[in-house]
Amino acid sequence: MRRHDSVERLQSLQNAILESIARGEELAVVMVDLCKRVEALAPGVVCSVVTVDDDFRLRALAAPSLPPAYGEAVDGTPIGPRVGSCGTAIYRKSPVEVTDIATDPHWEGYRELVLPLGLNACWSSPIAARDGRVVGSFAFYYREPRGATPFERRIVATCVHLCAIAIEHAEVSARNHRLAYFDTLTGLPNRARFNEAIAETTSGSRSGFGLMLIDIDHLKAVNDTMGHAVGDLLIEAIGSRLAAVAPEGTAFRIGGDEFAVLLPDCDKAGQLRSVASAILAAMDTPIDCEGTTIVPSVTIGGAIAGEDGADSVTLRQNADFALYHAKETRRGGYVRFKGGLRTSMTRRIQTVRTVDDALSAGHLVPYYQPVVRLDNGEIRGMEALARLRLDDGRVVAAGEFQDALHDPKLAHRISAQMLAAIAADMAQWQREGLPIHHIGLNVTSADFQKGDLVQRIVRAFERAQVPVEHLVVEITEQVIMGGRRDGVARTMQALRERGIQVALDDFGTGFASLTHLLDFPVDAIKIDRSFVGGIEGGTRSGAIVEALISIASRLGMRIVAEGIESEGQARRLVGMGCRLGQGYLYARPMPAEAVAAFVGSFRRSAAGSLPRPAATAA
Repeated sequence: MRRHDSVERLQSLQNAILESIARGEELAVVMVDLCKRVEALAPGVVCSVVTVDDDFRLRALAAPSLPPAYGEAVDGTPIGPRVGSCGTAIYRKSPVEVTDIATDPHWEGYRELVLPLGLNACWSSPIAARDGRVVGSFAFYYREPRGATPFERRIVATCVHLCAIAIEHAEVSARNHRLAYFDTLTGLPNRARFNEAIAETTSGSRSGFGLMLIDIDHLKAVNDTMGHAVGDLLIEAIGSRLAAVAPEGTAFRIGGDEFAVLLPDCDKAGQLRSVASAILAAMDTPIDCEGTTIVPSVTIGGAIAGEDGADSVTLRQNADFALYHAKETRRGGYVRFKGGLRTSMTRRIQTVRTVDDALSAGHLVPYYQPVVRLDNGEIRGMEALARLRLDDGRVVAAGEFQDALHDPKLAHRISAQMLAAIAADMAQWQREGLPIHHIGLNVTSADFQKGDLVQRIVRAFERAQVPVEHLVVEITEQVIMGGRRDGVARTMQALRERGIQVALDDFGTGFASLTHLLDFPVDAIKIDRSFVGGIEGGTRSGAIVEALISIASRLGMRIVAEGIESEGQARRLVGMGCRLGQGYLYARPMPAEAVAAFVGSFRRSAAGSLPRPAATAA
């Protein structure tokens, strides 16, 4: 062949392969095409391309003229100093030219792979990436013992260069694909891949699959108290457990603390519940995170395609509704979507929007209910209760916007505005000489989770020039159970060190109330109205209240009875030793501007007898 012709043919080969790479064709397809073109260019030559993986094992890539069994036999073979021509060339990072396979020691143990195929010589050249890594080898096999011709050497030089370009291009594409579709921390498919997967599944004819959305509980608290490195270890461990528990499904990490699992062939509620139970059980094993032991906790919402939503948008929304409901009512558990959840969540969203608008407009107002001494009717303090003034002028109690308090940001904003308002009101009452010793304010889990409750209280009261000792922070057992125990305890201790008293509100309505008194010492206990309402008839409520009063007295804690509505209840409480109480018997909650007049009239009516109901603003 004339030199000019050979150059043209090599140039044509190179152009064709480079075009295939540029079009984004798969690496194996490009390499097969390369081998076929080379074999047509150099009759009598059998061409092959192998790559090497991260474990330094050969991976068959292209050998169109060799039987499939040959590629299967080569695949997975470790490279080494005597692993045929290809394995040795990659190991040495230099060409290995064997002119007689039957006698060459490089092929000892591997001759039976090629000699029966009529191949008697092999020349393999390593393929090097630009960073110097050997990523594979390009090989010529001959049917007779011989070496390469000058033209064949020019072909190999061109092909090794083309193979390096193609393999590196494939590596970059794979890396970009992984970055685009996989989470770097857990290795799980990410939100982008999840969006594609659920769209593909719902657009097909199959509807029998399940969707679970999963949130890590208290991840922010872990990050804040132990650092993001520990939080990352927690995320990674949970991702690994999700992938292991649902092998027939696909687990995705779709956000910071959010995962999803798609389960094919899951069209029954029992199947979905079974997988959810397995996931929750898998979380029971503690994780050692840099010396800190953490028991992971997740909350799960589930939905079934078809039954709970035909399209991907509806299905995901409904699984989200189930997850939100689970976080509110069954944190650390599983809830499957039901039709009523959509209505309740839509109502909650509307409530959140209404409250958000009202807060922005300054329509949050505190109402006050007095706390009195039951034996002589002396006013000892007030409990501040959040109210919203709506656009139509109505003032609504917290019960009507309770759903909004589940939103941490809104709950935090409500307490911030309440602190500023009650500090200003307390300053005004002090200027007027009103005998109000303290104001109680109920705070939520969101205030403890934020970690700045003490600082916010101090700032608000310093701004109003009122000593913080006039504030009583009231918490419920849900606050204790809804946050990290050590974090809640530290904040309670910091409050008390500042002279701010802490009261446990709605006592007796939660779980293991007496146990909480051991771990979370408080200054006062407020007995829930559900017990007070039954104390006159000699029922169990009376025995429980009497026991609580005795326990609190021995622990040095004050008792405040809530929900007193009759003089009989007040007398019975006094007889039990309870000194403080509040309820409609004394007054309904009232706005700040009504407090001064109420206090004056109440003091006059209380002289010499137990007080009678006073007319107040509702």
